[in-house]
Amino acid sequence: MADSRPRIAVFVSGGGSNLQSLIDATRAGVLHAEIALVVSNLRKAYGLQRAKDAGIDRFVYKVKKYASPEEASAALQEQLREHGIEYIALAGYLKLLPAEVVATFRNKITNIHPALLPKFGGKGMYGHHVHEAVLAAGEKESGVTIHLVDEIYDNGQILDQVKVPVEAEDTPESLASRVLKQEHRLYPRVLQKLIKGEYSVD
Repeated sequence: MADSRPRIAVFVSGGGSNLQSLIDATRAGVLHAEIALVVSNLRKAYGLQRAKDAGIDRFVYKVKKYASPEEASAALQEQLREHGIEYIALAGYLKLLPAEVVATFRNKITNIHPALLPKFGGKGMYGHHVHEAVLAAGEKESGVTIHLVDEIYDNGQILDQVKVPVEAEDTPESLASRVLKQEHRLYPRVLQKLIKGEYSVD
């Protein structure tokens, strides 16, 4: 019997701990989908090793490897078509997706951000940069945001957020650790709800 679960591509630029949480969620039945492809802009991203260990196809997507941005975009879209991808989950992916990909998968691309958007978002706001900015601003809370992806960094419709208190003795590392735990819990559940059509998408 053919596998009827929707097929997801996960995009990573680093260690891929959120990728691992999604892999684990598919195995546990929390996320009723198949991760069919992992894409990274960095050949040495540990997320690619996680994909290999899980038996998931991998694709290194470097725009400068192609003659033009259009050719690069076409190569990426071909990979997505060949793998029958229906949804895209950005999990620590630090590049903008080509506009053609955003258009093709409109309202089916998600991103996870380690702060409460619209605060502390935009170009250059990722990882420790976010947590440093939160602490420097004297915020009393931070958290996790999962949103739909459009053509602008951290701009799409917010699907869900979880708040994480900022503690007086926090460092960027301690805050990051607590936020990451919530990321791993929230992302599979939000993807499952999106797949089931439980969000009112603009």
